[in-house]
Amino acid sequence: MSTDTGTAGGAPQVQRLKANSVGLVGVVFMAVATAAPITAMTGNLPIAVGFGNGIGAPAGYLFATAVLTVFAVGYVAMAKRITAAGAFYGYISHGLGRIAGMASGMLAVLAYIVFEASIVGVFSYFTQTTVHDQLGIDLPWIVYATAMLAITAALAHFDINLTAKALGAMLVAEIAVLFAVATAVLIAGGGPDGIPLEPVNPKNAFTGTSAGLGLFFAFWSWVGFESTAMYGEESRDPKRVIPKATLVSVVGVGLFYIYVSWMTIAGNGLAKSVELSASTSPLDLFFAPTRTFIGSWAVDAFQWLLLTGSFACGMAFHQCAARYLYAIGREGFLHPGLGRTHARHGSPYISSLVQTAIATALVALFWLTGQDPYIHLYTLLAILGTMAILIVQTLCSFAVIGYFRKNHPEDRHWFRTFTAPLVGGIAMAAVVVLLLLNMKTAAGLAADSVFFTLIPWIVGVVFFGGLGLGLWLKFKAPERYEIIGRVVLEDAAERTDEPAPDEPAPSAANI
Repeated sequence: MSTDTGTAGGAPQVQRLKANSVGLVGVVFMAVATAAPITAMTGNLPIAVGFGNGIGAPAGYLFATAVLTVFAVGYVAMAKRITAAGAFYGYISHGLGRIAGMASGMLAVLAYIVFEASIVGVFSYFTQTTVHDQLGIDLPWIVYATAMLAITAALAHFDINLTAKALGAMLVAEIAVLFAVATAVLIAGGGPDGIPLEPVNPKNAFTGTSAGLGLFFAFWSWVGFESTAMYGEESRDPKRVIPKATLVSVVGVGLFYIYVSWMTIAGNGLAKSVELSASTSPLDLFFAPTRTFIGSWAVDAFQWLLLTGSFACGMAFHQCAARYLYAIGREGFLHPGLGRTHARHGSPYISSLVQTAIATALVALFWLTGQDPYIHLYTLLAILGTMAILIVQTLCSFAVIGYFRKNHPEDRHWFRTFTAPLVGGIAMAAVVVLLLLNMKTAAGLAADSVFFTLIPWIVGVVFFGGLGLGLWLKFKAPERYEIIGRVVLEDAAERTDEPAPDEPAPSAANI
């Protein structure tokens, strides 16, 4: 239900996203779908095992789980105080100032915009391969890309609950197949080496051919979990739902990754796992134990679930991008039309359409220039988006410290609002360094492209452009400068019903 609401402190009138659209389970589904367990496992684990920390890859996931849990402590503390569709944009604006907030908001917009197009690439690759292998039909990958973009746009037009239900069904299926294979290996007592403990020995996270590469791919597997905060305005009791959903997503996904990667290596054996991962058919790292411990039919099912899993991931990233465009648009930046919500569905339908147009343009650009959907479209845009979002996550950690240093002394805590975000921020900064050091290896065959060389420059131009815009607004348009990151949801109480037509809707206000 879209409602124009007046705001205090000079903030603009805005149209709100539909409240009570999604609960705890729905928010968790949305966040985990962006992490895309089946895509993360099949896409990242073979690289980590074959070229990164080797059989210590599960220990790498253990290390990443610990670091991201620490990061989430500070993130959750902020989520309990600020509810905004812009998430990082609002948090950093309040913690580090409006100028840093604007720069971070622009980087976050960049990240989520390119993530959808990136996932369209891997979906198209999986679909083209599976349909050809199993049905004998050979169509250009752009056909599948166009279909995904169209279906995603249609679903995003409606209430977020519809997307959450669709994602939930696909997410349960992909988690089920990974869990089933891992559990079959465990019950059978493993492969040629039994159930070895080396893969989960913490020290092995830092061994192998390139520990830095392995750790980077471990952290890459979580990209998107922070999207929980974007659905605060549409959730029931956001001050409770969002913190719980964030911790469930981080810890739950981490334990799942550790279990699946450990059992996958156990099912193949230590030496065979490295051999398969470094081969020309790295997906055999998963297909081989699936065939051995369950059956050939499960391999066929696995291939189809790669499609639905990547589709769910792309759809979730579309929702993230639309909400960031909406959050900035409703404050009068970029274009105010982006801040409009649908009169019936309460969805950010204008920003959603804009996101579809941008994603379509990116996909078309790679197709028209003869690029490969997996090697180029998926890999290059994923690296670009990951670099941008990791920088924003780093700034967000320090924003938690800044926010609670100036506000809410009753909530200050030596660990939750200082030590945890400090450690999390330093660790996230280290992950950014890992990316920069291993970016060429991560890009693989795409490292020779012109676009690859432009990635750091694109991130830099967007970030410093955001800083410049913030500074310009501060001195040339101070009334607009004051609004940056300040349209947030006031109410902290649980919302069980939507406002009646004659009742005021929740207002946006300065916090």
